[in-house]
Amino acid sequence: MSLSRWMALLGALSFVAAGSANAQFESGHNTLAAVTANESSSSLPVIFADEDSASPAKAEVALPAVPAPSAAAAGQNNAGNANNAGVVHHLTFEGGFGANAPAGSGQKQYITWGYNFTVGGGYQFSQHLSAMLEYQFIRDKLPGRLIAETGAQGGNAHIWSFTVDPVFDLVPKASNDLYVTGGGGFYRKVTNFTDPEPSQYCTYFYCGVAYVSQTVGHFSSNQGGWNIGGGYIHRMGGMYGDSRMKLFAEVRYLDVLTPAVTTQPNGLGTTAVAADTKLIPITLGLRW
Repeated sequence: MSLSRWMALLGALSFVAAGSANAQFESGHNTLAAVTANESSSSLPVIFADEDSASPAKAEVALPAVPAPSAAAAGQNNAGNANNAGVVHHLTFEGGFGANAPAGSGQKQYITWGYNFTVGGGYQFSQHLSAMLEYQFIRDKLPGRLIAETGAQGGNAHIWSFTVDPVFDLVPKASNDLYVTGGGGFYRKVTNFTDPEPSQYCTYFYCGVAYVSQTVGHFSSNQGGWNIGGGYIHRMGGMYGDSRMKLFAEVRYLDVLTPAVTTQPNGLGTTAVAADTKLIPITLGLRW
């Protein structure tokens, strides 16, 4: 073969090889572009997902931390609780029951013996001093002379009162203590006259008539009054020596400032009662 033919054959082979290489290059470039596009499109959600998933953490970091209570605030809370506990610890209560006697022979013309009960509550300012707000109810009989003047067959006197009464303990740390007390306030007195009246009653087996005292006349008054007295206290130790319960027995002088009265109660006979009702209440009870 001549040289010119060899040159033509080599030129043809070179052209074919160049075309094949160019085709492979175009195919590889397109494949790389597709892969790059796919990677870019798939990587974007990952990036956004990472940013979204990290955002709560960033938000938590951005929020300010809750400040811990300061020592001063904690101290104020503790002081407030202590004050509340202290107020409750200083509260004191009482309840008692007893008898009454007229104070002097002059009072026996207008009132006689009876009973009383007392309830109260207050505040203990110190080991020695307390102040009580007391409610007392007194019921006494009337003397026969006063009842006879009206023509009734029975009678009684009721006295209700609300008073403020300081109490001073003389030996507050002892198991057995003495105290003095006194005070004053509002008193209401009602004097009743009664007659037995027939009243029907029934049981499972029969009905009958009984006589029951009914009020047929009365008069009343509202006024001030005062009292003074003293008593004995025995402190109950309790199982562990921490009981606040105390037994007390006391006697007082009571003066209710009632006005003098001359009246015909509800049309009964005329009767007269001197001014001032003076009694000696004797009371047994508990304080805590």
